[in-house]
Amino acid sequence: MIYTVTVNPSIDYIVQLNELTLGEVNRMDYDNKLPGGKGINVSRILKELGLDNTAWGFLGGFTGEFVKESLEKTGLKTNFTPIKADTRINVKIKAQAETEINGRGPELTKEEIAAFTAQFDKLTADDVVIFAGSLVPSLSDDFYFDLIKVIRQKGAQFVIDTTGESLLKTLPENPLVVKPNNHELAELFGVKLNSIDDIVKYGKKLLEMGAQHVLISMAGDGGLMITKDKVYRSYAPKGTVINSVGAGDSMIGGFTGTYAKTKDPLEAFRYGLACGSATAFSEDLADAKKINEILPMIEIEEYK
Repeated sequence: MIYTVTVNPSIDYIVQLNELTLGEVNRMDYDNKLPGGKGINVSRILKELGLDNTAWGFLGGFTGEFVKESLEKTGLKTNFTPIKADTRINVKIKAQAETEINGRGPELTKEEIAAFTAQFDKLTADDVVIFAGSLVPSLSDDFYFDLIKVIRQKGAQFVIDTTGESLLKTLPENPLVVKPNNHELAELFGVKLNSIDDIVKYGKKLLEMGAQHVLISMAGDGGLMITKDKVYRSYAPKGTVINSVGAGDSMIGGFTGTYAKTKDPLEAFRYGLACGSATAFSEDLADAKKINEILPMIEIEEYK
């Protein structure tokens, strides 16, 4: 089973109007409410690929009920830990400029945290856990890392979508894949990357430090996948970017889900690229139709 973890999910309340005027009453032209959270995004992409998965996390209050019911209506499997506090609401205002007001997240009790972490005792070597998204204020900075140690003790695999010191700290535990972009890679090592060769050089350092696969996105220049044996380069398919939100989550879902199914890193890379691009070319997360439309457009070559 693949499990996704979203410890601080949300209702994303999207408001659209021509112009936002501060200090005055504004009337919206359109609004929508969607279940939000990076791990939830990964789960939605996995479902579009027909891959069985379960969404984990914390949900509470009427807002939590909305998120749970919205996901279950799509047929997505969930096993969220119930909490007393309300799940947060993030407001996304689309006017002459895009403005976001994100909630902090609920306070969790020790009992709620214990109930959530107890699920990890049931993991087996056939499972993969994907951590994505921010922590709530009441959780320690080591929350993910402590759970990763449990995961590895069970023989299961993990993926954590993070950067900086938080990423470096997980490398000795051998994450299935890490996904910095070229700028984040430069910041990790305090260097300036002037060429593809430089990017490959420092990407390989992440392998040496413990990562099993390294994906590096380079925006319009495509991306790289570095494995122990080879380096592959992709070129971004042509299309109009409509929505960059969730593209990274989609790439993680496509790669991890396909790898868990096939154990073929090249095929996983292809699906990761297709899912990421399909979301970028969609108003919301990509659906199966859009992913399958993009797949034949993905070009990958061995980089030497």
